[in-house]
Amino acid sequence: MARVTTMEELFLDEIRDLYDAEKQLMDALPEMADAASSADLRSAFEEHLEQTGIQMKRLERIFAVLGEKATGKKSHAMNALIREGSEIASASGDPAVRDAGLIAAAQKVQHYGISSYGSARAHAEILGDDRGARLLSETLFEEKEADERLTELADSVIDEEAAHPPNNGRPKTRGAGGSDRRD
Repeated sequence: MARVTTMEELFLDEIRDLYDAEKQLMDALPEMADAASSADLRSAFEEHLEQTGIQMKRLERIFAVLGEKATGKKSHAMNALIREGSEIASASGDPAVRDAGLIAAAQKVQHYGISSYGSARAHAEILGDDRGARLLSETLFEEKEADERLTELADSVIDEEAAHPPNNGRPKTRGAGGSDRRD
């Protein structure tokens, strides 16, 4: 960890972590989009990829105002979240179940972003960096919107399809007690 004896150092450390996290996400989102069987989910990942590029540019503007080079420090948390998403993306089986898993993995990434951008914004405000706080607020808003879109996708179709997969052409049969059962 970098030296963090002042709020300025802590803030710079957070911005560097966010910058690396966004770079990692830029690399991971195409794989997640390719793995999605739902066109809506694929579109959500593709849109977030574009948005991530804009978010990186905002971070670069903050680096410039701070007089620092736009470099990241390894975001170990994002690395772990992306590895988890990659495992789901490469999984075989029911595409609807994989889509549900991709949404869960993507929401973990979003929640990390919401937490990280929220903390960085609060620290920018403490430091009196109104411009940095505004730029971070814009990204925080986008992260929350992306999370809401993923929730809507999950609630509308994907989780329902994953929970009730087609019966692969086999007829349902009545089991004991009159309940439906698939053989």
